[in-house]
Amino acid sequence: MEQDNNSEDDSVGQAEDDTQPPFPLGLSDSEAVEVLWQVRTQRRQTEPDLPDTVTRLTTPEGSIVYLVGTAHFSDSSKKDVATTIRAVQPDVVVVELCQYRVSMLKMDEKTLLKEAKDINLEKVQQAIKQNGVMSGLMQILLLKVSAHITEQLGMAPGGEFREAFKEAGKVPFCKFHLGDRPIPVTFKRAIAALSLWQKARLAWGLCFLSDPISKEDVEKCKQKDLLEQTMSEMIGEFPALHRTIVAERDIYLTHTLRQAARCVEAPPNAEKVPAVVVGVVGMGHVPGIERNWDKELNIHEIMSVAPPSRIGWVVRNVLKGAMWGLLGYTCFRASKGVGRALLSLPTVQSLLENIRMPSV
Repeated sequence: MEQDNNSEDDSVGQAEDDTQPPFPLGLSDSEAVEVLWQVRTQRRQTEPDLPDTVTRLTTPEGSIVYLVGTAHFSDSSKKDVATTIRAVQPDVVVVELCQYRVSMLKMDEKTLLKEAKDINLEKVQQAIKQNGVMSGLMQILLLKVSAHITEQLGMAPGGEFREAFKEAGKVPFCKFHLGDRPIPVTFKRAIAALSLWQKARLAWGLCFLSDPISKEDVEKCKQKDLLEQTMSEMIGEFPALHRTIVAERDIYLTHTLRQAARCVEAPPNAEKVPAVVVGVVGMGHVPGIERNWDKELNIHEIMSVAPPSRIGWVVRNVLKGAMWGLLGYTCFRASKGVGRALLSLPTVQSLLENIRMPSV
């Protein structure tokens, strides 16, 4: 599988492949490339019989995008992804991941299951360092939703993405793209869209999530991904939050899929030909991608994070200082080691320093 080094396309390295056909001896590089291209062309089905979860989209240049709508905790979705990639032998596979979540592609199920269930102080520190206090805490709370589903099902998330990565590695010249908006941008825009009261209400709902989930529930949710359905039920009363977490990412995913569907160069003369793309996204994003497919999209608008107002900055820092001071003191009394670790966070030290500074 060919590796794309264009950072704009958020590509990742290729999966190892030991299933490529043997080559006749004595071929030059250009001849070997042409043979592999012909092998893929012969394998590609022009009218494939695909699962009901696959939506077919086209571009004006004739490129085809097979959009696989998945449930993030579903064995059936993994099979749908494998079936689609094997049938259409794509030029590009695009998945609903960003560079901040790419590690899940190469981790084994046992490790992922443990990681998904374990939300510890180190993860809190990392989230806050990466996204800031408020966005970091929101990320941890959303991870708690995923961890709750993981614990209920005993199944690690992202199986369909790992399946896509593995199957893409078996297709000659197939590139693998990360198609989702970076998590820090999504969380920062989501936090900025909420009032302080809305943030408190959302945090409360996420903290006390405890409804039981069965594997049968997951498969029933093939028409609406379980994780996204859980989140939609919780954020339904916050239209601004739904816009940033779902609708804006629909736009971003549409953009990356259209970029991936640009014409490719076919050997031996580098002739431009329409591309075949497989997109792997949560079922909840499929309707939005369909709606946006033929529209003019403003990507810069959904990638910007507005700076906070001066008054808002003062209020937030006072609240952060009070919250972290209280939490740090509580942890210190309960466990000196945990308390020291919490109070050692650069963000906490900076906030405490600001509180100690006399006003000018």
